Amino acid sequence: MLPFSLFADALPYDEFLARHGSPGDKARWDRTRAAVSLTAGQKQLLGKFRREANILVLAGAWCGDCAGQCPILDRFAEVAPVLKVRYLDRDEFPDAQKELQINGGNRVPVAVFFSEDGHEVARFGERTLTAYRRMAGESAGEVCGSGVAGAELVGVTQDWLDQVERVQWILRLSPRLRRLHGD
Repeated sequence: MLPFSLFADALPYDEFLARHGSPGDKARWDRTRAAVSLTAGQKQLLGKFRREANILVLAGAWCGDCAGQCPILDRFAEVAPVLKVRYLDRDEFPDAQKELQINGGNRVPVAVFFSEDGHEVARFGERTLTAYRRMAGESAGEVCGSGVAGAELVGVTQDWLDQVERVQWILRLSPRLRRLHGD
């Protein structure tokens, strides 16, 4: 299990990129961030979130999949301040990387969702269903993503929102947290 204490070592978007990324890496992440356009319905949903969710993302500033996905989470947090997003560099935290392997391999991005009091709620990551559907249509061989754009970005954004919403419902309906908040 990944300890919540790592959240304190993780960095917000801009600090993560300043510390671990090149100017070119930051430009790729910022292009995605600028391209993410949330629908009115997505903003309305995010605006209803009430429980704090700490989202710890294992990432690499150099990674195309991270550049194409991680900025989406920051867009969500702009609309829903209860979402606290922080990034860990996968190479700086090899124990976290090992703990978060997917299918026996080191993959990024991987998000671990924690409750306000540090309980692990869920994990999600590497690539979303939208990205895998595209990849399956293009190739049966090994492919390394270089980011997402256009219609795929819309799908990947929704894939991530579905996961964030799922976590929010787990938190909102948690008997422990309902007792704590009196709701």
